[in-house]
Amino acid sequence: MHEEALLRDLRRKVQELAELEPGAEISRVALWVGALSHVTEKTLRSRWPTVVEGTSARTARLEVEVSNDLDDPRASGIVLVELDVRNPDRPRPGGTPAPRAQEDPSP
Repeated sequence: MHEEALLRDLRRKVQELAELEPGAEISRVALWVGALSHVTEKTLRSRWPTVVEGTSARTARLEVEVSNDLDDPRASGIVLVELDVRNPDRPRPGGTPAPRAQEDPSP
């Protein structure tokens, strides 16, 4: 149960941050997992597609750092360390929009 609550909270936070940049897609999510969180890297990786289904992080690469420090004040949680966000509609430095993915014209 604790594991599911952490994953729901992670999804909520990812969605909140994504909504700050309408039209953007999250390309990378970096997490820190506490030693007492009862969540393993294997569990995160297997549950990740379900957790982010329907969000702008659905294709995001997941990076996980697992702590062994039982005395860390965050040891029972998961920390969202970093998100990489790309917005194809927002101009990049230099004023040019980011290139869009090309669709495959073959049937």
